Amino acid sequence: MDEKTSMSKSKAKREARRKEVEKIQQKKRLTKISGIAVIAVILLAVLGVIGKQVYTMAIRTTPASDYSAGLSLDGTIENVEALPLLTLADYQNISVPDDAVAATDEEVQNQIDQLLASYEALSTDENLEIADGDVVNIDFDGTVDGAAFEGGSSENAGYDLTIGSGTFIEGFEEQLIGRRPGEELTVEVTFPEDFRNAELAGKDASFAVTVHGIMVTPELTDEFVAQNLAETEGVSTAEQYRAKVENDFYEAHLGEYLTNYMMENSDVVSYPEDYLQIKKSLLKYEDNTGDDIENEIAYEKELTERAKEDVKEDLVYQAVFESAGLTLDMEAFQEKLTAEYGAGYTENLKASFGEADMAHNCLRQTVRDYLVGLYR
Repeated sequence: MDEKTSMSKSKAKREARRKEVEKIQQKKRLTKISGIAVIAVILLAVLGVIGKQVYTMAIRTTPASDYSAGLSLDGTIENVEALPLLTLADYQNISVPDDAVAATDEEVQNQIDQLLASYEALSTDENLEIADGDVVNIDFDGTVDGAAFEGGSSENAGYDLTIGSGTFIEGFEEQLIGRRPGEELTVEVTFPEDFRNAELAGKDASFAVTVHGIMVTPELTDEFVAQNLAETEGVSTAEQYRAKVENDFYEAHLGEYLTNYMMENSDVVSYPEDYLQIKKSLLKYEDNTGDDIENEIAYEKELTERAKEDVKEDLVYQAVFESAGLTLDMEAFQEKLTAEYGAGYTENLKASFGEADMAHNCLRQTVRDYLVGLYR
């Protein structure tokens, strides 16, 4: 091998070695870059999580239970004039369809039936006969083979039994049908084979029964109305009471129709931010979510929309109140509550929700009565 050939081979080896080193270094650089990229992605992910947590904490609503917060003692939103904040529907020119507000025969009769049911009382009239579906008051003493058994006696405490309910052993209730108050009878029955008390299962039993009376629901008559409703309802005949119930439903439907119309046809221009936040806090308190919110950002968005609906409603009521120049009569409002719900009711409301909230409810009722008065 000559010197030139030897040098050529040496140069080739050095070139191969240079390329190998360069390849190794390039691989190291790529590995380093790849590592940096991974670290960057991780950092971005961490920063994203932290950013989301910071954002969530920033928008998170704190629940609060002060229903008088943000309200003045005159029932209005504190430091807010409602009229400039919305485009108020024309409440003096609403077309009200009769079929949307008229009382139905069904609801009137249901109201009367509920009233009469509240006057249901035990009758001892011996001319009455027990019928299927009646509620009767009885006493009973049962024996098996001439001996008393546990649970077989009413112990003279009187027992209200609905005939046909299947409460007692099969055949017991049916044997009372046709009987009258004051009657005493013996009811013969047989315990079922699968009765829960194995000692009584399949055995014949005898019950000495005394019928004390039958629960009777009164009818709506002039006599009933004069005796029970004249003072509280201001009516003296059955016809007058039915007409009053019809009118009460008509006014309730009319009030609902008018207020719904006002809400649907009024638009908020600007929401009072402080009051909106108060409403959000109250709604979250009522939701009682605790730590069970899966997606807080979505929840806060939905909470804001609900709060806006509540604020809009309050603004519309207040705007009508302002526009019509209405005033509150808190004394009359509280007297009405007391008459409907009893003494101490208003004081309990004040203690639970505050005086400003009560005034706010008075404002809403005042507006509702005003609107109904325009179309009645």
